[in-house]
Amino acid sequence: MANLSKHPKRLNKVWRFFKKFGPGLITGASDDDPSGIATYSQAGAQFGLATLWTALVTFPLMAAVQGMCARIGMVTSQGLTVTLKQHYSKPVLFIMLLFSFPAITLNIGADIQGMGAVAHMIVPAVPASVFCVVITGVLLFIIIRYPYRKIANILKWLCLSLLLYIIVPFSVDQDWPEVLRRTFVPVFYFNKEFISIIVALFGTTISPYLFFWQTTMEAEDNAQKGVVFVDKRMLDDMKTDVNLGMLLSNAVMFFIILTTGSVLFKGGIRQIDTVDQAARALQPLAGKFTYAIFATGVLGTGLLAIPVLAGSLSYMLAETFGWKAGLDKTFTQAKPFYMSIIVSLIVGLSMDFFGVSPIKALLLTAIAYGLTAPVMVAIIMHIGNNRKIMKEHTNSWFSNILGGITLVLMTMAAIAMIYYLFK
Repeated sequence: MANLSKHPKRLNKVWRFFKKFGPGLITGASDDDPSGIATYSQAGAQFGLATLWTALVTFPLMAAVQGMCARIGMVTSQGLTVTLKQHYSKPVLFIMLLFSFPAITLNIGADIQGMGAVAHMIVPAVPASVFCVVITGVLLFIIIRYPYRKIANILKWLCLSLLLYIIVPFSVDQDWPEVLRRTFVPVFYFNKEFISIIVALFGTTISPYLFFWQTTMEAEDNAQKGVVFVDKRMLDDMKTDVNLGMLLSNAVMFFIILTTGSVLFKGGIRQIDTVDQAARALQPLAGKFTYAIFATGVLGTGLLAIPVLAGSLSYMLAETFGWKAGLDKTFTQAKPFYMSIIVSLIVGLSMDFFGVSPIKALLLTAIAYGLTAPVMVAIIMHIGNNRKIMKEHTNSWFSNILGGITLVLMTMAAIAMIYYLFK
């Protein structure tokens, strides 16, 4: 009887632990969108296991920057765009919008095309373009129809789709001593191809749109809960949420590179341009089970990432121009906010019909993100250390060290990208 009485208590503890997770978990998981999966797949196919170590580097850097964004949202109770608008010059804000709008829209388009292509691969009788239209329609219905709480719960459960990628490497033979060596002993090749893929990996994991989404979602989450005062327990719960989300994101990156590096690279496949190409290449080399899991994961991550991409863009526009905004509001209460979501998805969808290749879209997205990320990291660090804005909740010395490392690495990545573009 004693064991029976303890069982509900244990379940309650597990449930309370799970309830802590929200914006951080969703943000981290949405970073592994179909276009990100294509980048990780290319890293594995082109260089085998040589880039596995990057997941260990990007995890603490992502956690530090997203933690700063989350704290800003919790303390200020407003989005990052509003804080920029209030405390910085207008040119800074409009430059961020100028780069972010096309980058996020291109990212949405690439993700929709990737999902459509994978769905067509699973059901060849239906054209990819039809799947793209259906996927866009379903996403718009969910975003407009349901309030923030329901959308957040849907997104939270979609995070489970990422666990599929952790299963995949264990379905094929692995040289685990070599995996450990490549994980903890970094290698670096000083050539254009390797530097380009390192830049792409950093740009894919540390993306500016996530900064805006994280900040706004923390503020909106607190507004939904009726939070007035931020205490230490809430900040600790936020850290747990953010750290888990970033850990999941980087674990998925690690396991996708591991899968493609141990299967495609060894199989002689060195070039992966699209996510469906990666899934298709896995089938004859790793079997139908691995192929099915990989393909299913693409659809789950796309459904998770696209609302985050569209939502972050709409919040940025709404906060800039003073529109009523919020996924908790109805369409009639926040028409401009929801119209910007509709436009971003339709423009993204139209890329498929205007012949814009997802590879070109990803390249342009990487350039825009690469140029804005160092500037945004610098601004976020400045806000995080500003006592006028953050009061007693300024950055810790450890967060500043990690933020500084992120700033240096992202700046170097941007310089390398510009160098190779104009070489």
